[in-house]
This record gives sequence, C-alpha cells and structure tokens, in this order.
Amino acid sequence: MDNVNPEFLDWEQQDQLLLSWLLSSMSEGILARMVNSENSAQEEVFMEQPPRFMDPKQPHLVCKLHKSLYGLKQAPRAWFEKLHYVNDILVTGCNSEEVQTIINQLYKSFTLKDLGEVDYFLGIQVRHTTEGLYLSQTKYIKDLLCKAKMQFSESSNTPMTSGLKLSAYRSDPIENERLYRNIVGALQYVTITRLKISYCVNRVCQFMQNPLESHWKAVKRILRYLSGTLDYGLHLRRSSQLNLVGFCDADWATDLDDKRSTSGYCVFLGENLV
Repeated sequence: MDNVNPEFLDWEQQDQLLLSWLLSSMSEGILARMVNSENSAQEEVFMEQPPRFMDPKQPHLVCKLHKSLYGLKQAPRAWFEKLHYVNDILVTGCNSEEVQTIINQLYKSFTLKDLGEVDYFLGIQVRHTTEGLYLSQTKYIKDLLCKAKMQFSESSNTPMTSGLKLSAYRSDPIENERLYRNIVGALQYVTITRLKISYCVNRVCQFMQNPLESHWKAVKRILRYLSGTLDYGLHLRRSSQLNLVGFCDADWATDLDDKRSTSGYCVFLGENLV
C-alpha cells in the first residue's frame, strides 16, 4: 500500500469535560457505534482478499476499499476530519430543543444509541441534584485500589504526610517502575473530581522516569486516603454568574534537588472550582 501514513503517537490532554457539564443545565448521553465504518476512504487503497471471503474463481484479484477500514493507519485521521471525538459523547446545552436538533443531525450521519440523561461517563459517576450535578469516581478508584492490591489497606486521613519533601536521590529504586507509572497516571485522572489530591499527585508525577521507594510510599499514601473517602466528589452548582476568577501562589525554593519554587493555582467559574 503506497497511501499509508507513518505511525505516530500524539498525546493531548483536553480537560473540557467539567466545563461542558457546568455550563449546561441538562446533559444527554450519546454512544456512537461503528464510527470508523462511516468514513469514506480518500486515497486509493488496495488489500488482499480476506480469509474465508476469498473468491475461489478469482483468488488473484485484490479489493479496493471504499470505506476507511477499521485498523487502517489513516482511519483515525479519516474519522477526525468528520468528527473530533469518538465513542462516548456528551451533548449538552441550556436549550433542550437545540440539543435535540444536534442529536437529530448526528443521527443522519452516524449510527447512534441515545442513552438519555447521563449518569456515568468515562469512569465518572454523575448524580443530578436540585442544586446541580455531583461528580464522583467511586468505581474507578475501587478498580485502581485493586490494581495496586490495596483494596484492604488501612485508610489515611490525609493524602500526604505534613511537611513531606520528596527527592530524586534519597531512596532506593523500586522494582516495578511500570506499575508506578500506571498508578500515577490513573491518579491524574482522579484529580478531575478529587481536587484535594492535585498537589500530591503532581509531586509524585515528577519522578516518573526514575521512581524510588520514597515516591512509591507517597503514592500508597494517596491511595490509602482515597480508600477512606471513596464517595467524595465534586459538586457543581448552578450559578447565575459565570465570572472566571483565578488565584495563584508559590512557595520559596523548597525543592530539595534544584531549590526551585513550586507554584499553585485554582480557578473558579461562577461559584465552582474547576
């Protein structure tokens, strides 16, 4: 195949989920299925006849693709040219008629399943209250504790020991670096609804390349805190004013290795910390 794109890996984090929920008074869940089969191939791509579907009378012939076949290297790009997000999709808005119009337009182009009012989305549980929405990740955290084999560990009252200062040198290396990166990466996702652990997770993220026993001990402290606060979450309240306000601060050269300062910030949209 001549028209095949080179392989690449591009990570881009887009934390727009909370803002979408916050700015809307209603949410509809949409699950898109068979998304890649909806996209026409723009280049000429030929393939051998697949097993069990070969024409016994003309086994020497090849197939010309009319659609961007799932698994083709350019299939993700073909999808991206039509829609920037796949599979689980939220359609939100303040006007229910406009939301339904968008859903109807999507039905014309894609195979969809309307799941109705959202209650679970990408590991985040959504509970509708009279004041707004309550977001939590109880199931996600339980699965994470099982992965770290800490589901029966004693809980902790705080996510980090007071005054703890981590260093890149003052401890022994851990045996399973891959597990460390896996757990810490998952903890980053937990910070969407558990803002209190954001600083702690940021600290242990700084040692992904060469994690030590002291860093793993700090990670386990975060997990123990989460095990005792499984039902904690983020309450997004309706607000008549959506003013964007931010606060920031920094410590003074407390890093043990390079004496750099650590900054921190928080941003409010209306009454809600986002």
